[in-house]
Amino acid sequence: MAEYEYGKLLDRAWENLPEKLKDHSRFEIPKVDSFVEGNQTIVRNFNEISSMLGRTPRHIQVYLSKELAALVIVEAKRLIINRVLRQDMINKRINEYAKEYVICHECGRPDTKFTELGGGKIIKCEACGGWRPLRKIK
Repeated sequence: MAEYEYGKLLDRAWENLPEKLKDHSRFEIPKVDSFVEGNQTIVRNFNEISSMLGRTPRHIQVYLSKELAALVIVEAKRLIINRVLRQDMINKRINEYAKEYVICHECGRPDTKFTELGGGKIIKCEACGGWRPLRKIK
């Protein structure tokens, strides 16, 4: 068996890694920019949040509606919640959504997509190749 130098083996492994795994940029979800109008809470930057998460506004809307126990409507580029809520409560729910539906449970990266495998829906990581079943929103 040929002997290899440890440094050369590390260099070779690094060269073979996908580019997405080499990038160490930090994934940050924008904080909610909201205000209360009557008995509604309006999130002004909802489109920015959904595009950063890489999910459809509809999927996030359904999740927030269930988690916040309120009617949630997407109108233009904003989200309207028929309930008065503090920003930290909405931020907490969006972070929980990201943990469950965006962040890879294997490598911790946000490079996931919804897809199908054997007739079932899964969340597949494009960085590490890991996958898990897509949990239905209850």
